[in-house]
Amino acid sequence: MQPPNPQAGVPHPYNPYATPAQSGGGQPQSSAPAQPQNPAPEQQQPSALAQQQSPGAGRLIGGRYRLIAKLGHGGMGTVWRAKDEMVDREVAVKEPRIPDHFPERERANAFERMRREARAAARLDHPSVVNVHDVVVVDGQPWIVMELVQGRSLGSVLQEGTLDAREAARVGLAVLGALEAAHAAGILHRDVKPDNILLGRYDRIVLTDFGIAQIEGETNLTDTGGFVGSPEYIAPERVLGQRPGPASDLWSLGVVLYAATEGVSPFRRSNTPATLQSVLNATPAPPTAARGPLAEVINGLLQKDPARRLNAAQVRTRLEQVLAPPVPTQVVQYAGGRGPALRLGRKAWLGLGAVVVAAAVTAYVLIARPFAGPLPEGWKTHQEKELAATLAVPKHYVRWVPDPDSYEKKHWVLYSDPSGRITVRLDLLKKSEDSTGRIKDSAAAQMYHENDSFKESGDYGLDMPENPKTQPKESTYRDKKAAENTISYTTDDRTYPRPVELRIFYYKTTKGDMYKLTVDYPGKGDFTERGREVAKTVIANLDIHQP
Repeated sequence: MQPPNPQAGVPHPYNPYATPAQSGGGQPQSSAPAQPQNPAPEQQQPSALAQQQSPGAGRLIGGRYRLIAKLGHGGMGTVWRAKDEMVDREVAVKEPRIPDHFPERERANAFERMRREARAAARLDHPSVVNVHDVVVVDGQPWIVMELVQGRSLGSVLQEGTLDAREAARVGLAVLGALEAAHAAGILHRDVKPDNILLGRYDRIVLTDFGIAQIEGETNLTDTGGFVGSPEYIAPERVLGQRPGPASDLWSLGVVLYAATEGVSPFRRSNTPATLQSVLNATPAPPTAARGPLAEVINGLLQKDPARRLNAAQVRTRLEQVLAPPVPTQVVQYAGGRGPALRLGRKAWLGLGAVVVAAAVTAYVLIARPFAGPLPEGWKTHQEKELAATLAVPKHYVRWVPDPDSYEKKHWVLYSDPSGRITVRLDLLKKSEDSTGRIKDSAAAQMYHENDSFKESGDYGLDMPENPKTQPKESTYRDKKAAENTISYTTDDRTYPRPVELRIFYYKTTKGDMYKLTVDYPGKGDFTERGREVAKTVIANLDIHQP
């Protein structure tokens, strides 16, 4: 879980069994924090006070369902926690609640929509679809009896922060499974959004509210108030009035994954017309928190043309890749050297099979290429001639260099991942150009000197506190003295303080030149472990061409 994006709007409060009026048919929620009116059902039993405050509590419906307390309500219905006295279990009961001013035709449509919700959900046999137990007709109105799923909605969770890549992929796979089951039965959900995704106990994820589902072969209903569904999650073809298909639900899943990982809804605007216009024409900013296969899923699902969108099978393959465990590797640390010089998978280790062969391979790597071991998949080496060094970074990183017209002599190169969350910078401080005495007697001295004057160096921004937490240590590079330091701090930005971690490597050549390799990444969150792995690999594969 990551802190909420400060620019993100706050979803409306959670009702896991939302009625059509709660599906966002009006304008999108504002960015101001909302006061919960429909609190999430908790695991606790309703208190006696709660029962006293719920008029109608204690009423018996259908001769077997005893109403206990209200879980939430909307313009078209109230959801109750109830007791099925026949089998002695708790259930959720949706009571239709139609405003008296509605004309008879619209009241009939609302009742028919609830019947369809029950039929749609009852036709589906999938663990990620809420189970419908019964439909009871009371005074000509259908009451839906369904399982009581204890938990919180994704919309409620996202008010507290974003999901990391693995959790987002897990949610995406569960919702995808529910949609695949629905589409196979000829049902379109038409309102996939965070508030309709319930995160239950025992890692269960449930897609709720089939109240506006379209069932193949059935007559469309006339909808009151315009669009049915939440505008910011509606697919472009639906905005244009075209006949929707399974790709429309997958578009909504793509918007959900974007909002869940980025912390902001990509198409939400200040009013419904502007939101619908952005769905049709706006191109959301590329995802930055989502990477690799997860980013491919989001980008592939948010294609305006449904024919170009990823299909369910393609989405499943990529989401499973996000959850796949990493390929096991063995890392060899060479005595007297720095970092891994050889990375071998399990099959490679079995193939070696003999100490003699392993020793020969080790000796060759030490002599021929002493520090440039095999890189992880997706990495690339860069010959930095101006710095007399070779730097290895992920191949999709963007390269930056100093302005050649600058009056000040600077020798550095910076690589950044597209999101800007992780940066790799290599600086060369030449002894022949050092008139300020910045280069100390050794790499360790340089490390401790900078450790005392980060704010003065200007390399790390103005929002570093006076006393960051540091972990300096002496190291070696090609059997010569080097040094490393890990710096942790939280920025001084009062609006959005960010934890930051720096990993810095220092090496002084025999000529007196100083190399400084800095890897900068978030100190907390989904990027932290990735940043540490990048730092470890970059430092281990740094190749300085001068002694």
